[in-house]
Amino acid sequence: MATDDVDPEQLISRLCGPLAPADRAAFRAAAESALSAVTCVGEGVVFRVLRDVWRGYFHPPTDWEAGHHPFSLGSRGSSKLANGPPIGADDPRTGARDRNRLKVVG
Repeated sequence: MATDDVDPEQLISRLCGPLAPADRAAFRAAAESALSAVTCVGEGVVFRVLRDVWRGYFHPPTDWEAGHHPFSLGSRGSSKLANGPPIGADDPRTGARDRNRLKVVG
């Protein structure tokens, strides 16, 4: 069922945001030509067509561009969970559910 309130121009504008400024005009032209070839225009069809076109123009930033430092296992800083002692190993309640599961009450 096609809907009448589909506005592909808004979706195209929203999808232009994360693209590089040099790619925006080319994406807009490709998106408009791809939508002109679609016969049944519904919200889902428009999104799927634009998604496939957008994937050809989006290039994710490298780690250096994103935060000016590479992301790795130790690059996030310290945390209490990672730097603390193991949880549950020395706790007397560890395994209580297993010990009490077959307990005979007499």
